[in-house]
Amino acid sequence: MTEFHAEGSKLPGDVPVVLRSEVEPEGGTAGNDGPRIAVLVSLNFPDMTDETADLVRNFTRTALTAFRDLGARCELVETSTPLEDLGDPERVAGYDGLFLLGGGDVHHELYGRAETAPHSYGVDRRADEFALAAIRAAVDADRPVLGVCRGSQLVNVAFGGTLVPDIEDYRLHRGGPGKPMFLDEKVTVTEGTRLAGLVRDTRLTVRSGHHQAVARVGDGLVAVAHADDGVIEGTEHPDKWVIGVQWHPEDPAGSEVHRTRLLRGFLDACAR
Repeated sequence: MTEFHAEGSKLPGDVPVVLRSEVEPEGGTAGNDGPRIAVLVSLNFPDMTDETADLVRNFTRTALTAFRDLGARCELVETSTPLEDLGDPERVAGYDGLFLLGGGDVHHELYGRAETAPHSYGVDRRADEFALAAIRAAVDADRPVLGVCRGSQLVNVAFGGTLVPDIEDYRLHRGGPGKPMFLDEKVTVTEGTRLAGLVRDTRLTVRSGHHQAVARVGDGLVAVAHADDGVIEGTEHPDKWVIGVQWHPEDPAGSEVHRTRLLRGFLDACAR
């Protein structure tokens, strides 16, 4: 395992590095007695900039802190490129649930695309293959799975689905050139779905910054949330506790109410 010795250090080529110590909540989660959650994330991935490194720090820390405050015990399952040995992905089946954070794009070949997707960013096939195996292991073990953004896309691919390689009219989904990457997006959640029951609403304002999305929904999954332009923003499995949301509930600029409801519902399922 590559060692990073200093806060804010750089990899060769002046690439920013995100450290575990920068994302773990103060005080940790050792004192909690709630469900034990595997939080899968690549803290570092190709093409990272200072801006995206800060996003990874803020979003990961917010998610881990929210879980801690809800009584869960979280353990990072790191899939970063510098790691020499990622270990056995099937070990996530030993946790009470699997939560997948955002990050770079999924490798195009893993969802059946012959050519590299336009505007590809942060692609790390080794991390993708680990995550897909982890999702399948968790589902086979009947563990709840919740994926956000990249995590949602990986869930769909794990079930045999495909992705929109690049949303041409991106204005609803991310900021344009010279503007912040993340913006508020309106999403409609299908009434009567598990997701709608968790967030207790069918019309949400969410935080988004994506150029890809679910295309063909994976086998057994159903689309349960859409943007105003029809882009799929959420999927779930009717029989298994599996949910993917394209937005970032862990963005600290988003709704704390909806974040708490979604994560609490996930943890309740994990506790069962």
